[in-house]
Amino acid sequence: MTGNGTVAPDPGLATEFCGIHLRHPVINGSGTFDAIAARRAFGDELFDRFPFSAFVSKTITPEPRAGNPPPRLWETPSGLINSIGLPNKGLEGFLSGDLPQLAELPVPLVVSVMGTSHEEFIRLVEGVGGREEVAAIELNVSCPNVKSGLIIGESPDETGSLLRALRPLTEKPLLIKLTPNVADPVAIARAAEEGEADAVSLINTLRAVAFDPDKRDRWLGGGTGGLSGAAVRSIALAQVHAVAEAISIPVVAMGGISSGRDAAEMLRAGARIVAVGTESFRDPAAGSRIAAELGEELGRISG
Repeated sequence: MTGNGTVAPDPGLATEFCGIHLRHPVINGSGTFDAIAARRAFGDELFDRFPFSAFVSKTITPEPRAGNPPPRLWETPSGLINSIGLPNKGLEGFLSGDLPQLAELPVPLVVSVMGTSHEEFIRLVEGVGGREEVAAIELNVSCPNVKSGLIIGESPDETGSLLRALRPLTEKPLLIKLTPNVADPVAIARAAEEGEADAVSLINTLRAVAFDPDKRDRWLGGGTGGLSGAAVRSIALAQVHAVAEAISIPVVAMGGISSGRDAAEMLRAGARIVAVGTESFRDPAAGSRIAAELGEELGRISG
């Protein structure tokens, strides 16, 4: 048992992902678990009960961002719409302020980065790729390329072009975070594999909007947001299965995972590991619980 009464994950769940050893196949989705704030709240006890086998940082951008104006969250009957807007300290602030603290976590660190051009991505990858504290880099490509006007992750050509620019810059594993807001995510995943990405992760949030019932106007300060949680799980499962069938590099599955059974379904669909996001807002220890439930579910299936 762990300190909070949750059954510890089965040691048999240990796995390798892009050359990184993980004690179980459950990590966090970027921006859904604030490890620095959690350590302030729980102290070093967090290290003994850390819920994930690797930690993915909040997405960082070249320059600081304040994020979208409030309100930023809207709860749906089966999910959550967020319009956070990627608030972060920028590359230099991350390297000087956040990275030293995240490097103390007892698990490998994956740094998520987002730019709006090749030049911005190059700066980010060069900035974090040479740091020994960083185990891998996640490329969040759900952003516009200012030269073409396209969303990088919506175009196979844009995705391939970006990877050709970034792949020579680092030997660290490069993960491409795919958007579900495209007609054919398989084409994007294939372009990522051809560009020598080491893995893909999916799905990101679905475009959504919420209206204020009193003001008859949109509720979120940013106007629109991204839907996550149980409402997107079946869509995520379908896209994970289609992508995993089409490529040979590992797939990180995310989208509405709230139980070991959900995680097991994603693994059966072809994912190598899974990421938990929205569920961590309700249950900060969700990663550990889901990993333990996953072990029980896989044991039940094999038995």
